[in-house]
Amino acid sequence: MTKLISLFVTLFSLAAFSQEKILILGDSLTEGHGLNEEDSYPSQLQNIIDQKVGKNKYQIINGGVSGSTTASGISRLNWFLKAKPKIMVLALGANDGLRGIKLDASKSNLEKIITKAQKNGVQVIIAGMQIPPNYGEEYTKKFQELYIELAKKFKIKRIPFLLKNVAGIKELNNADGIHPNKKGYSIVASTVFETIKELL
Repeated sequence: MTKLISLFVTLFSLAAFSQEKILILGDSLTEGHGLNEEDSYPSQLQNIIDQKVGKNKYQIINGGVSGSTTASGISRLNWFLKAKPKIMVLALGANDGLRGIKLDASKSNLEKIITKAQKNGVQVIIAGMQIPPNYGEEYTKKFQELYIELAKKFKIKRIPFLLKNVAGIKELNNADGIHPNKKGYSIVASTVFETIKELL
């Protein structure tokens, strides 16, 4: 609750009205699980944009909530749309895959999120996810392909894999082996920037 109140104050402060908003709608990977807020990749992405595009031009909204699935994304998007974001990085689905949720359900939820955002004039970038082969090779492959299919269907930019050059590398991740550390998130921030920079 405290985090939501803080975010509300930030989004609707007088200074924020002069900045274009970039929403990153995600889960614990976006939230920055286990780290200080400034070490998360949205915060590090903010620093990159400030340096390379210009300070006070864009405001990153960290819409990451630990444990979030695609099903919870729609209601949260409705709240964030009040800030009128220009761009949204859609980084959901990892928890769906880890829980073995039916791919048709995940795809349908992501489609609804993309459609809602586009109807509100938001440019959408989808971040591809990968999962371990816990539920078999076919599920794992189709899970990855889901993001490619959505990018083609809605003609949106795609980050091939959010954790490119980070996943599975011990020194870039926390002890759980799933969530990046500060150094790992700096790579994630650069990966996201390379995809969205043409839209800034």
